[in-house]
Amino acid sequence: MVQAISTSSCCNILFSKSHRSISPHSLHSFNHYSPSFAHRISTGVQRKAVELPLPETVTQQVQNKEQRKTQFALENLTSWLLKQELAGNIDAELTVVLSSISLACKQIASLLQRSSIINLTGGQGTINVQGEDQKKLDVISNELFCNCLRSSGRTGIIASEEEDTPVAVEETYSGNYIVVFDPIDGSANIDTALTTGSIFGIYGPDEQCLIDLDDTSTLDQAREKCIINVCQPGRNLLVAGYCLYSSSVVFTISLGKGVFAFTLDPTYGEFVLTHENIKIPESGKIYSFNEGNYDLWDDKLKNYLDHLRQPGSNGKPYSGRYIGCLVGEIHRMLLRGGIYGNPKNKNSKNGNLRLLYECAPMSFLIEQAGGTAIDGVQRILDIVPEQVHQRTPIFIGSPDEVQKLQNYLA
Repeated sequence: MVQAISTSSCCNILFSKSHRSISPHSLHSFNHYSPSFAHRISTGVQRKAVELPLPETVTQQVQNKEQRKTQFALENLTSWLLKQELAGNIDAELTVVLSSISLACKQIASLLQRSSIINLTGGQGTINVQGEDQKKLDVISNELFCNCLRSSGRTGIIASEEEDTPVAVEETYSGNYIVVFDPIDGSANIDTALTTGSIFGIYGPDEQCLIDLDDTSTLDQAREKCIINVCQPGRNLLVAGYCLYSSSVVFTISLGKGVFAFTLDPTYGEFVLTHENIKIPESGKIYSFNEGNYDLWDDKLKNYLDHLRQPGSNGKPYSGRYIGCLVGEIHRMLLRGGIYGNPKNKNSKNGNLRLLYECAPMSFLIEQAGGTAIDGVQRILDIVPEQVHQRTPIFIGSPDEVQKLQNYLA
C-alpha cells in the first residue's frame, strides 16, 4: 500500500508504507545523483521537477551500443534499388534489369581475377565491327552481358560494342528497355592485369519501335531501321553506370538523381554502398591524355597541353596520368577531379571512343556529379548518333578544367 505525505501546498511525494524515515545514508545516495533534489526532500519543499543525469558508465554503454549498430548497418545494391523503386525513381522492371547487369559484372570480375589461371588471356583470333582484334574476354564478357539481360525478361533491345548491329531480345516477356554497353573497356590491359571496366546505359522504349519477335522471325527493312533507332542522344538516358575491375570492384550508377558507388565485398558477394552522392571537385591537378599522339593534334590543343606542363602558382605543373581505360580515368576523376581528353587527330578525324555506349553514359555520370563533358564544340549529351558505333572526340572532367580547355580551343 502507498500513502501520500504532504510536503507543501503545491506538490506531494509518494513513499511506501514500509519506509519509516529518510536516513542520512539515503540522503547521501540522493546526493550522488542530485544534491538539490535531496535538499528539497529534507526541507519538505519541492519547487520543480528536475532531470536526473545518468551515471557516466550508463551513457558510455548506450553510445557503444549505437556504434555497434551503425558498424554493421551496411546497405547493398539490391536494398538500395528497392528503396529507389519505393521512392518512384525507377520501376520494378528497371530494378530487374539493373540487378541482371550487376550479376554480369560479378561474373566478369571473377573471370578477370582468374584469367591467367584458366587461360583467358590473349586474343580470340577474331575482329569486331570496328576492325579491332578481340580478346578472349571481349567475346565471353559480351555473352555474359547478353545472357543476363535476356534472362531478366525485361530487356527489349541490346546494343554492344562487340555486336555488328543491335540485337532484339527474343526471350523477353514484357521488357522494352534498350540497353547499350561496352562489356570490357580497356581490354588491352587484361594480359598485364591492369585496370579494366564495363560501361552501360539504359534508354526507355521508343513507342514507335516496339519489336515482338519469335525464334523464326526475320528482320525486314522497316524493323531493321527501327532497331537502329536505338541511337538516341545521351540526354534521354534513364540510367548510366560502369563497373571498375581493379584492386576493388566498384559498381557506380546514376538514376538521374546523383551518383552512387558500391564496392564488391568478396566475403558476402554483394555490392555495398561506399560512396554516396559523389560530387566531382570543381578543379583538379591531373590531366589524362595519350600524349603519344601529341604531334597529330591541332595547335590550339598543343598550346593547352603546354600550359598544363608549366609550373603553376604553387611551383608545380599538372600531373599527367593515363591508364588506357576510360572507366579507370572517370572513376579517378569523380573522386579527385581533373580532366580527361580523347581528341580527334590527323589519323582519327572523329576521335576514337564510341558515342552511344562509352561517351554518352560517362558524360551522363559526370554531369550528375557536377562535371562537364564536351566534344570540343558542343555538349556530348546533345549529340544525336547517326550510327550505332559512331565515334566522337571527348573532353570530360571538372567544370573549371573543361572551361579552361574551352578558352584555348575558342
